[in-house]
Amino acid sequence: MQKPRERASLKLLGRLLRNRSGAVGLVLVTFYFVVGLLGSVELTPHPPLEQHPRERLQAPSATYIMGTDLFGRDIASRIMGGAANSLRVAVFSVTLATTLGTLLGTLSGYIGGTVDILIMRVMDVFFALPALLLALVVVSVLGPGINNTVFAIATVYTPIFARVARGPVLTVKQMEFVLAARCIGAQDWRIVLRHVLPNTLAPLIVQISLALSWSLLTEAGLSFLGLGTQPPMPSWGVMLSESRGIAEMAPWLMLYPAAAIMLGVLGFNLLGDGMRDVLDPRLRGLR
Repeated sequence: MQKPRERASLKLLGRLLRNRSGAVGLVLVTFYFVVGLLGSVELTPHPPLEQHPRERLQAPSATYIMGTDLFGRDIASRIMGGAANSLRVAVFSVTLATTLGTLLGTLSGYIGGTVDILIMRVMDVFFALPALLLALVVVSVLGPGINNTVFAIATVYTPIFARVARGPVLTVKQMEFVLAARCIGAQDWRIVLRHVLPNTLAPLIVQISLALSWSLLTEAGLSFLGLGTQPPMPSWGVMLSESRGIAEMAPWLMLYPAAAIMLGVLGFNLLGDGMRDVLDPRLRGLR
């Protein structure tokens, strides 16, 4: 017999699959995760770093389905390896941003007063800077590399999660069940964990999906500029950077990584739109 949470999860998945944006986004994101997992365990057609100088700049063929690059490396294998690296950066950076942002936003909204003002003004300072510029500053200070890219992206998106978490907390903490918990002497930490946070998850889930798409695009941008994943490690941004000078002669060098970035960002955005429609009861009947 299914538990209530399992039934609720299946019901949520069913509504998501009936939503056109959500269904398409779920398919694209699932495909992206499968490709990334295959690339992370090196189940690629060829080793992503293996060079074949005699077969450099080969057009797509039966042997190399997406062609080869300047060093004779298989583009398809490097696309899969790049998906693995992008997936690692996106998941770690969004997890860190979600944890820190939710903590700050919950403290700000629940405690209020001077704490709320102080935290939100600090967040406003981060909001005043463009996201990519802030990431560039952080990576420039710390140095290039995957770990520093994760920290830079987390720094950019932590204020967003803080804002998203704070709004629902301000509403939920005034509801009757929270006031009742206070009246019976429940401690604040217990009220937050048992009553406040579970009722603020819906906007956070949607924001996580959108943040994954932004982090994917930001990682590609930093790698394109030479501040993210470093060659010869596979990265979609690095592959685009390497193809700039010979794109007219070998267009597949730019076409496939650009398409991979586009589909990954599109998938997470569509999934986020679908999750918003499914989790918000006011929007369920509009689409």
